[in-house]
Amino acid sequence: MGAVEGVCGFPFMRRLLVSLVWIYLVIFSLISSPSAMLTLKLTVMREMMRQENEIKVWDPLVRLFHWTLVGAFTITWLSEDEWLVLHAYAGYVIGILLLFRLIWGLLGTRYARFSDFVRSPSSVAAYLKDLLGFRAERTIGHNPAGGAMILALLITLLITTLTGVLAYGATGAGPLAEPLFSNAAYGSELFEEAHELFANFTLFLVVLHLLGVGFGSYLHGENLVRAMITGNKRV
Repeated sequence: MGAVEGVCGFPFMRRLLVSLVWIYLVIFSLISSPSAMLTLKLTVMREMMRQENEIKVWDPLVRLFHWTLVGAFTITWLSEDEWLVLHAYAGYVIGILLLFRLIWGLLGTRYARFSDFVRSPSSVAAYLKDLLGFRAERTIGHNPAGGAMILALLITLLITTLTGVLAYGATGAGPLAEPLFSNAAYGSELFEEAHELFANFTLFLVVLHLLGVGFGSYLHGENLVRAMITGNKRV
């Protein structure tokens, strides 16, 4: 009964009335103002042209992996001291994501595969030199420096996750507590120190990654963050 009153009652009618008034004002302003109508047409045309000049680069699974990893890493960082169980479960999510990314890097779509963006150290160094000289070539997928950063982040995250699971197991919790630490807890302090070291190093790489994304977006005049949301990049 309360749900029916919520739909048919005054609050619902008020929101409906406000919405109708706004729609009327928008339509009236467009009809009464030729310049507003022209602006709307130009905006629609620009959007259509932009879509025609874009291609799909990042598939939905790559984007889902990326932003889920961002969220999970943020949770682990914020919950490090106060919420150990939440910290551990977020770490498990990261481990599952990394496993998926390793598989998808071999079997995934074109730009998700390691073969598309893994380059030799000399190629990475040459690209960084060109980047600092503001003459680096634009790439559709990951550039050589970006590919190297992806590999570095995957490796450090794997080590961080593994040392975290070991440190958690040494306290008698987690999936490794029974098989590895059933008789006695050992190495807890060592695992914790290694875990903290690689977690901090991963954060350092994340900062470098963000700086690189910002610089690359500025240099080539494209929004790389938006591309990882929509999956599209300029041809």
